[in-house]
Amino acid sequence: MTELTPVQQYYKGKTVFITGATGFVGKVLLEKLLYSCSELREIIIICRAKREKSPQLRLEEMWKIPIFQRIKDEKPEMLKKVTLLEGDIAHEFLGLSKQKLEYVAEHTNIVYHVAASLKMQGPLSESIDMNLAGTRRALDLARKMKHLESFVYVSTAFCNCDQNIVEEQVYDFPHKPEDLMRLAEWLDEKTLNSIKDDLIHPQPNNYIYTKRLAELYVRDQYEQMPVAIARPSIVTSIYKDPIPGWIDNYNGVVGIMIASGKGVLRSLMCDKNAEIEVVPVDAVITGLIVIPYSINTQKERPSEIPVFNLTQPKHLQRTCTWIMEHAKRFKDEYPLKAVWHPNTTFTMNIYYHWFNVIMFMFLPALFLDMLLTLCGQRRFMMRVHRRIVAGISVLQFFTTRKWNFKIDKYLEICDNLVPEDKEIFLTPQELKDTEAYLYRSCIGGRQYLCKEPLSNVARARVVAKILFILDRFCKIVLCSLIFYWLANTLGLVDYVRAIDPLHFFVAVK
Repeated sequence: MTELTPVQQYYKGKTVFITGATGFVGKVLLEKLLYSCSELREIIIICRAKREKSPQLRLEEMWKIPIFQRIKDEKPEMLKKVTLLEGDIAHEFLGLSKQKLEYVAEHTNIVYHVAASLKMQGPLSESIDMNLAGTRRALDLARKMKHLESFVYVSTAFCNCDQNIVEEQVYDFPHKPEDLMRLAEWLDEKTLNSIKDDLIHPQPNNYIYTKRLAELYVRDQYEQMPVAIARPSIVTSIYKDPIPGWIDNYNGVVGIMIASGKGVLRSLMCDKNAEIEVVPVDAVITGLIVIPYSINTQKERPSEIPVFNLTQPKHLQRTCTWIMEHAKRFKDEYPLKAVWHPNTTFTMNIYYHWFNVIMFMFLPALFLDMLLTLCGQRRFMMRVHRRIVAGISVLQFFTTRKWNFKIDKYLEICDNLVPEDKEIFLTPQELKDTEAYLYRSCIGGRQYLCKEPLSNVARARVVAKILFILDRFCKIVLCSLIFYWLANTLGLVDYVRAIDPLHFFVAVK
């Protein structure tokens, strides 16, 4: 039997409790613990019914996801170590029955609170209930755990976006978490939303605001509980294992590249020189797994709550221009099934941005919806484009600003790993070939999000050439119409006809 590494030895016999295990980060965390920390005793996950699917059915469907294939092939017995409990962070003690609550309290050693509402906009009360009150409920449950060694709260690196330099510490904020939770209970949704903009300022959206206050609440528990905070930046595709490039959501850079490659994203507000703060999900998972090990093997307990910014080292970050230039090369080599020729404009001029959105997104979508109506089909293009524009409107806060996230503590705990652990867990020091990673991310988005295998690339290239010709033809026609309209308006029609090749040909004939 292979000798266990220090991290594996730490997790031996431990019981881990995970909220949000069905989300992107939660899935990869669950897989990595099962595969690389196989000597653990048990992993307890909570899951709620969703879209008329029971928690058990959702779990069975999750096991069919490609990233769990190596578990089923190499260590199928590990799936038996996963205990599913029906629960929801929207309920006190996560909705667990008395019997299940006692079981969790008796056996749990490590808690990962990953569950959150990622909605940037929408009702503020929902974000408060899920992200702030949900964290409070998870901590209330953790207080009952008799053998708790670590409670890791997964926050976001952007919750302190009003700071240009973000250190690995909790920053104070004028609002108190308890006051906001009481406010959400007292006020109805309409009233709360009416004061939302003033309330969350200077935070740009519900998600960041409630995650920042949740950090304050977690910090306040540090004297009584072994809590820690992990702050990933924009989490992207898997870098190394189990499947390079795998991703299951359109959030962040991969979503932008797919929307652009599909030809539906025509403009984006973006600082071309801004460095995009992204991090591969498996590098985040390394941080999450190593944090409890690192804290509990220290000789002395830190005087302040441990906080870790989980993002890439500065020298590996790339600008928007670099990413989009390389993405364009990928688009030419491996085109997607596009609705139109991909051509996204990146600008910091808001008027030019909205001109492109109206001219090349809304008007074509409206025209296509009219054609669908005439053909007796259901309209959907305007609805899709409204959602895309709403999404990029939220995203442009992050693509038009620059931050400097300090990651000294994150680097330190990874540096302290023995070589055997570094072979198992992806450290930020191992992130090197960003160009190859971008390509793997694009291919992963193509295969796992768009469901387009590489076998159809040849056909996709032919379609891409046809769309390119159509795009140029339509632009020539559009420019011609605008030119003639201006000429007619300015009384220059006779001059235009004089240089019109068609009229010249008729005259000569």
